[in-house]
Amino acid sequence: MALTIDLNADLGEGFGQSRAALDEALLDLVSSANIACGFHAGDAMTMRDTVRAASFRGVTIGAHPSYPDLPGFGRRELGLPPKEIRRHVAYQIHVLRDVCGGEAAKLSFVKPHGALYNRAARDREAATAVVAAIRDVEASLTLLGLAGSEMARAAEHAGISFASEAFVDRAYKPDGTLVPRNAPGAIIQDVKRTAQRAVMLVKGQTITADDGSELHLKAQSLCVHGDNPDASSILRALRMRLKESGVVIAPFSG
Repeated sequence: MALTIDLNADLGEGFGQSRAALDEALLDLVSSANIACGFHAGDAMTMRDTVRAASFRGVTIGAHPSYPDLPGFGRRELGLPPKEIRRHVAYQIHVLRDVCGGEAAKLSFVKPHGALYNRAARDREAATAVVAAIRDVEASLTLLGLAGSEMARAAEHAGISFASEAFVDRAYKPDGTLVPRNAPGAIIQDVKRTAQRAVMLVKGQTITADDGSELHLKAQSLCVHGDNPDASSILRALRMRLKESGVVIAPFSG
């Protein structure tokens, strides 16, 4: 039986036409799209255009909610209480679901963005708030998040479907969390290295953490950050290497 993996990228993170061409190029290479909902990036036109382009290509659509942090692109830890996280996330899911409805498209999953993602991966209360927001809007949506994280545990406890992901263009700590973006070597831009890591992850092999130790990650989806300047090159290389290795690229959720 062939191995299957999803490829996802964060999209719709521009305003107006500033990233439209890049997003369309990435949509030709991924099987799932995490679309910004306006709180860290994106606007009404960008959301609509990205949903429309993803739907046209048969790419599975997910909401990419953030802290309300346009100035910091959602990458600042705001320390919001769980009650506020729940409301902000539910609002953003509602917004993108409505956009999908207007385009006869289906919203399938939710993946938090940036600092909210990192917090929900380690903070039980934040993870529970994210899961509660999904239940508030549509309990059939899948939560996409870091394998073995608090998000995974919160989803299981609440009966929400969870899909695990790994990052081919980010360095990892030995505990399976991501090396902070501002640390040396946190962002991996070597195309050959990311492609090799992708094959290793799909085949269940270990990858090397930042301290040199070996790390095993279970992933149903592989993420390439859409704002990585080498995202298109990385995704093309991933697709080639994965297909050469007999791996089928398909969405984890439909």
